[in-house]
Amino acid sequence: MWHICDMINRRTLLAAAPAVIAARHALAQSPAADFDTYLASLRADARKAGISQATIDRALTGLHVNKRVIELDRNQPESKLTWQQYKSRLVSADRIAHGRPLYAKYRDLIAKMTERYGVAPGVIMGIWALESDYGAQMGGFKVIDCLVTLCFEGRRRAYFRPQLMDALRIIDHGDIAPEKMVGSWAGAMGQTQFMPDVFIKYAVDYSGNGRRDIWNDMPDVFASTANCLKGEGWKLDVPWGRAADLPAQFDVNQAGHSKRRSVADWRKQGVIVDGLPESTVVSVVLPGGPADEAYFAFWPSYKAIRAYNPPDKYCLSVGLLGDAICA
Repeated sequence: MWHICDMINRRTLLAAAPAVIAARHALAQSPAADFDTYLASLRADARKAGISQATIDRALTGLHVNKRVIELDRNQPESKLTWQQYKSRLVSADRIAHGRPLYAKYRDLIAKMTERYGVAPGVIMGIWALESDYGAQMGGFKVIDCLVTLCFEGRRRAYFRPQLMDALRIIDHGDIAPEKMVGSWAGAMGQTQFMPDVFIKYAVDYSGNGRRDIWNDMPDVFASTANCLKGEGWKLDVPWGRAADLPAQFDVNQAGHSKRRSVADWRKQGVIVDGLPESTVVSVVLPGGPADEAYFAFWPSYKAIRAYNPPDKYCLSVGLLGDAICA
């Protein structure tokens, strides 16, 4: 679950240019023998984790440090887009226009996902749109190569080493061949960009062919996405949110996704949220600051989107895109 562009990355970790230079220097000083030794340790760990020798030989052979992956990890620029700039780029008329015929094409299939998993069509379409531009931009990096490189580099080894083991389990299960397991430089895969641990937890073989294929099999793509959203808290009777009309005297200190009140409690503050049960939990989100647009975020469905990517700009864009596509 990782995409859009490097400057709007869900797990963005900022690093200054000197860090990039240092990383290049460190890699330049690392002899191939060090990498071979580390790769041998990964093979041993994989065997201990129950990965078959055939998978280990196929996936962990002929690898090299990918310096481009290190550079991308070390030099993720901070997004400085305003909310209006962000929305205009991501919730664009072109993206909506592209999504509508695709929704028409897959409407019946997505309706089955709604029936089985209790997840609204709009949020599935919104995530598909943002994560890979409807499958057109899934990433061209070999996932095993990237994860091994990130483990060897070491800065976030504690995170990436378990991801690598899960990626090997996916290959060992027969879901995909290592050479076809492509994704982002950080290992996010498929049309809705699952990290390997998310794949293990939520990917679904909806087609029933013995493989969980989130790259090419659209029933599997939609079912896996819906299963993830359900698992992270989506409730069919609670929408993600909507635009908010706040009273002039609204206290902006009460805004933010961590400031949650029931519909009934908000009413006492002069904030009216129509059309939902009094007990529904609501936040007021101001993605562009007090002088810009306001939105209601409805819990726990909004939380399910945050599991994909926590920033409010992303979550709101998913909701707005989905609503527009499915309107």
